[in-house]
Amino acid sequence: MSQTFLSGFRATPQGLIALCITAIALTLILNLSGCSSTSQRKVGAGDTAWRTRNAPRSAAAQEKGNEVALFSLGLMNIGYRFGGKNPEAGLDCSGMVSYVFSQSANLKLQGSAADIAQRGRPIGTEQIYPGDLVFFNTLNRPKSHVGIYIGEGRFIHAPSSQGKVRIDSLTSGWFATRFEEARSYFE
Repeated sequence: MSQTFLSGFRATPQGLIALCITAIALTLILNLSGCSSTSQRKVGAGDTAWRTRNAPRSAAAQEKGNEVALFSLGLMNIGYRFGGKNPEAGLDCSGMVSYVFSQSANLKLQGSAADIAQRGRPIGTEQIYPGDLVFFNTLNRPKSHVGIYIGEGRFIHAPSSQGKVRIDSLTSGWFATRFEEARSYFE
């Protein structure tokens, strides 16, 4: 069943659900990226503090990063698959990052998390913005996991545990103690 709206636009239930999800994701990312908080929170056992929005970044770079973060939210709950590179087949962490950057920023980031970490530029936690990448040592190997920072000390990623794309905190829990670095791919 569908209804006709403005100038013959037909809304199907699937289309309305997709529109609602997009609106919610957009609201979330705008709220997260619009904050100008400078609060500090401990990360893991070290004394690394997350202070967002302190370092200046061009409006174009911020916009591109916001597009990446927003696009990534559309992958929530996609199933995990080792070596997965697209949502239909399932995604692993580097496959998710490669897919998101390719689709939303027209940037080719390929290979493992460690391969992706070879590109971009390292940034301090006080310089992190939505769309930047965060790297972790999860397998006793440097940069063995990667996620996309979405703001407010949170990141989206495709972990093998729980088997789906989800959001986790950088400031508490298992990933906080395994954080290694953040990198930016936007100037």
